[in-house]
Amino acid sequence: MIRIRFVAAFPSLIAALLIAVPAPGVAAALTLEEVLTASARHTPQILDAMARERQAAGRRVAAEGAFDTVFEVDAGARPSGYYDGAVAEAKATTPFTRNGGSIYAAYRISTGTLPTYDARGYTNRLGEAKVGAVFALWRDRLVDERRTRLDLAYSDMQVARLERQIVEVGVQRRAIEGYQAWVAAGLRVAVYRDLLELADARQQSIQRQVALGGRAEILAVENRQNILRRRALLARAEQDLAKAANDLSLFLRNEEGEPVSPSPDRLPPSLPSLAVPSAEAAGAMAFERPDLEAILVRLEQSDVRRRQAENDLAPRLDLRAEVSKDIGAVGLGGATRIPSETLVGLRLSLPLQQRQARGRLAEVAAEIDGLRRRRQWLEDQIMVEIRNIGLQLEANDRIVALTSEEVALTARLAEAERRRFALGASDFILVNLREEQAADARLRLVDAELRRAGARTELLAATFDRRSLALEPTSG
Repeated sequence: MIRIRFVAAFPSLIAALLIAVPAPGVAAALTLEEVLTASARHTPQILDAMARERQAAGRRVAAEGAFDTVFEVDAGARPSGYYDGAVAEAKATTPFTRNGGSIYAAYRISTGTLPTYDARGYTNRLGEAKVGAVFALWRDRLVDERRTRLDLAYSDMQVARLERQIVEVGVQRRAIEGYQAWVAAGLRVAVYRDLLELADARQQSIQRQVALGGRAEILAVENRQNILRRRALLARAEQDLAKAANDLSLFLRNEEGEPVSPSPDRLPPSLPSLAVPSAEAAGAMAFERPDLEAILVRLEQSDVRRRQAENDLAPRLDLRAEVSKDIGAVGLGGATRIPSETLVGLRLSLPLQQRQARGRLAEVAAEIDGLRRRRQWLEDQIMVEIRNIGLQLEANDRIVALTSEEVALTARLAEAERRRFALGASDFILVNLREEQAADARLRLVDAELRRAGARTELLAATFDRRSLALEPTSG
């Protein structure tokens, strides 16, 4: 019983497989997702923006180098002369990350005799160990040049990331528009091809009727003229399709990053349907755009420079503390180096005019004011843009609906006129007019759908909908 059911279901299974598997030599329709994925991975503009982001990351690492530990060796000897002494010193210095000062450790050793003016170079037989630190008590205590450069480098990396996102969205928008233009060009070719096929079919009918004496010879000549005109229209449409495919190759690329021009057999049957957010969601998403966020980051950078300029107005007051200890037997310098030594000192410096710091402070204040004005203008511009796109979407939806209804009516009229012409109740001019009216309605429908798709693309770009633009992985 089971075997009988399997055999009965086997033809249906074979039929389903034949439907699911495309015939050999038939290319699968090119999808918008395929174009966007290739564009996001291989378009040179996006790769260039990624390279600039890596450059910013490299500059941040370079700025971190200001906090590297520095190891120094200083050695000197007197190979000739009255004195034969030699001194060598090794020192390691590490800057503080939360203060403008540093900590250091050193080891020094001397041999031979030294002049009296260089007596501080003497050490015990096993040398001298030293540990010290410098603390910024006023200027550079909270902010200094090193930390400012590091903060700015980190902010530059954020700006580069945001600029990369802006470039990505702009490229993906153009990729969608290129794909839509290519599909629309293919739909126009289909309209002109259908129009030509109607004229070709009518020519055969007219020639049979002329041969039977039912039609005048001039009618066949007139229809041939109409065929030539429609072939010219088809040729121009095919040329536009080839150009649109060539334009699309800027974004459709293979795994090696080389442009790929799609063939006409990969055309889908209709324009892609793009899901767009609601008006409320679009308004909220628009204020999370990276160009707005980039202005905030630049405001933070300006604030960092402002704090550095205010820091430079303050006097420098540094505290230095050092402990040293000679090791081993007493050297030529005498027994005064046996006890450990402690050194504490202060250093004060103050530029009197302070014009440099005041000038930078005024410059940064103006920059902050300009960035705030720019952000206000951009926010107003975004709101106007979102509202305009919403109006376009509403109008385009109405136009598409009305044009679709017109396409159905003109198609019925053209079909009815062809039947009347076949029965001899209509003339050639009228049936040709009806067919061209139907074709014109189809072309206007393609244009209306293309404008609607373009408005939806604008909304996705205006809201920086990265998921819809294939810039983020979709959730499974």
